[in-house]
Amino acid sequence: MKTRFVLINTSHAGNVGAAARAMKVMGFDDLVLVAPRWPNVLRKEETIQRASGALDVLEKARVVATLDEALDGMSHLCATAMTPRDFGPPTVEPRVHFEALLKQERLALAASAPEAKNAPNPADGGKAGGEAAPAGQTGVAFLFGCERFGMTNEDVYRCHAALSIPTNPRFGSLNLGAAIQVIAYDWRQALGGFGVQDATPARVQADAAQVAGMLGHWEQALTSIGFLDPAAPKKLMPRLNQLFNRAQLTPEEIHILRGVAKAMIETAQAKR
Repeated sequence: MKTRFVLINTSHAGNVGAAARAMKVMGFDDLVLVAPRWPNVLRKEETIQRASGALDVLEKARVVATLDEALDGMSHLCATAMTPRDFGPPTVEPRVHFEALLKQERLALAASAPEAKNAPNPADGGKAGGEAAPAGQTGVAFLFGCERFGMTNEDVYRCHAALSIPTNPRFGSLNLGAAIQVIAYDWRQALGGFGVQDATPARVQADAAQVAGMLGHWEQALTSIGFLDPAAPKKLMPRLNQLFNRAQLTPEEIHILRGVAKAMIETAQAKR
């Protein structure tokens, strides 16, 4: 589904940059500004700095004079309004609304699939090839009002839903960039999300031969310091074997443990 973020009458250039950054990290790049305070806001230094590298989003962004221009091609409109209205679209939590919206989209796409088109249609006397169900949404737009007053009632009334981010009931004031980040994150998660990137390489586990060699080295070291009696070893080494198996040692860790064993043996020999 096409996704567009629409900022209406934005007054702070930094917030435009923050919006671009919030969108880019969630994989969105369609940004439209409706009559911002600064006509050249996309090129202002503060905007570029707050974008923190999301310059491609700024380069693609458009500035338009009216909301009608901004909503061209969008079929589902979501207002973002913290102040309750006594009239207008239903106020919903973003995640709940996104789940319902995507469910509706999937049903529409399934109904318009080729196999669905060729299935017998009871309304058409059981004949195949009846009129296809309407296609899904052509695009979703998230609307954000100006920093000081939010969205006007007239703009909210045009929308299908008014998204309300669940916040502390005593303090629900969100910066524009932060609000966009939350909505972008919830929408991306609803669409499937991104996988978490490991900060460190995947662990490579030592093989059985490496563990056995290290245990033999440790057995020699423990004997040299008098901790292990070879004549009555009991279950010390099997227990150490289980301990190291649970640790899932890497080859590097095996090397460290063998270094410890070597130092134990050398120290014991030096004291004789």
